[in-house]
Amino acid sequence: MVSLIVAHANQNVIGFNGDMPWSLPADLKRLKKLTEGNTIVMGRNTLDTLGKPLPNRKNVVLTRNEEFVSEGVEVIHDIEEIKDLEGEIFIFGGADVYEQTMHLVDEMYITRIHETFAGDTFFPDYDITEWEIVDITPGEVDEKNKYAHEFLHLKREL
Repeated sequence: MVSLIVAHANQNVIGFNGDMPWSLPADLKRLKKLTEGNTIVMGRNTLDTLGKPLPNRKNVVLTRNEEFVSEGVEVIHDIEEIKDLEGEIFIFGGADVYEQTMHLVDEMYITRIHETFAGDTFFPDYDITEWEIVDITPGEVDEKNKYAHEFLHLKREL
């Protein structure tokens, strides 16, 4: 099974100047819960943004750079290699990896942030009517989670 996990704001913004333009601890908590013990697949720039592999999960970097190596990550060079990875796989970003792997995805876990931010990196457009809505859970706004948001779990319509 290949899943995708993303947080995006209005206009599908996922990043600005190499970082997320918001702080939303509830999203990070959900991300950790869903991905721990599983495999995350990301591009090299996403790994650079993280600074290091995420603990308690298999970190895989998809890159065209044949020379790329990084401690604590497995490196693949072809999208088709994702199918050979074991366990539950989460496409983790960034924008190019999302775009290139959308056709492989069975489920999407989306944190939709109802706010407009400046952005230079975007999640690909998707038609929600092509997906079965498994769950939509409103996120709680509080002093740490200042933006209205909701958590979606979508499954590809067959």
